[in-house]
Amino acid sequence: MKQHTTNYYDTLITVAADSTALQGTVPPRKVDKLTIANLQFDLLTQQPDTFTSDDALFMIFASRQALLASELAAARTQFFSKGQPCLRTSPLAKNYGWGILFANDGKIRLVDSASPAYQALLSNTGITKIPAMKSKK
Repeated sequence: MKQHTTNYYDTLITVAADSTALQGTVPPRKVDKLTIANLQFDLLTQQPDTFTSDDALFMIFASRQALLASELAAARTQFFSKGQPCLRTSPLAKNYGWGILFANDGKIRLVDSASPAYQALLSNTGITKIPAMKSKK
């Protein structure tokens, strides 16, 4: 079974062109449940440079599905047997002003779009820049 991936390397997903965020902001929390933005933000700010995109996306999927440890390996194979939306579709980059940096080993971290670090990454010719998907067509 073919396995798809969402991983990038030496790449910055830049904030979407139609984002109204002026800087990286914490996604608002709903009382009754955490959104994808909340789950991604929590994971990537609490453990930066720890996970690849595939790891992070699957961990959030598994958590939302309440999968048991014994189900994880088979579920991951099934999850990546078809293409999954990459982090270009993340609400963090689309709506909340965060760049998503993939290191040369594929590990990811968030970068505030108002920070000097983000500006330096934009001018770094050794890093591929890919824009986040726009919210509107």
